[in-house]
Amino acid sequence: MANVTLNVTDKQGKAAGTVEAPAEIFGFSAEEVQSRIPLIHQVVVAQLAAARQGTHATKTRGMVSGGGRKPWKQKGTGRARQGSIRAPQWYHGGTVFGPQPRDYSQRTPKKMKAAALKYVLSDRANAGRVAVVDFGVAEAPSTKAAIAALTPVTENKFTTVVLSRENVNEWLSVRNIPTVHPIFADQLNTYDVVTAQYVVFSKEGFDAFIAAKTEPAAKEA
Repeated sequence: MANVTLNVTDKQGKAAGTVEAPAEIFGFSAEEVQSRIPLIHQVVVAQLAAARQGTHATKTRGMVSGGGRKPWKQKGTGRARQGSIRAPQWYHGGTVFGPQPRDYSQRTPKKMKAAALKYVLSDRANAGRVAVVDFGVAEAPSTKAAIAALTPVTENKFTTVVLSRENVNEWLSVRNIPTVHPIFADQLNTYDVVTAQYVVFSKEGFDAFIAAKTEPAAKEA
């Protein structure tokens, strides 16, 4: 499995060279990615589940105030027997089997999340939808300049832009673009790659991401 070559573009969107991306992150074939779709799906579902607050709640008949007295006597009225005006069939009564506060999070091992991210990045790289862009806004933030740098690469499609923690001006430049989701390199996850048509790294963001993903492997070796 050979390293993957990613295109680098300048602030005008013109080719400015290439950069080598590690095969163990970007180099999985389309067949390998296809066989790991269940893994990717499980990780995405777990991530969405973990984002749920789980604070929804409804009142059961025991929680609704009132209804301590039997509405009418058991027999002789001609009406159906009733024990409380807060029973579920009554207006303002309790809810049957309604949602209660709960924790939706699912256990997802770190190795599963790391593997899923590698496969979806490889999928985007195989489609030619991963690039490194020099936004040219190091001196001062400029949304106009960021759009000029991104448009030739992404064609105004929804894009996840990966930045380093030092890319403050780049963050300020892209955060208001409707088709861009900015994220720091240490926060990049499977869901933000799956939902984006393009993944664009800044030069610093790419270096930070590769360093974070390769150093742990080097330590284990």
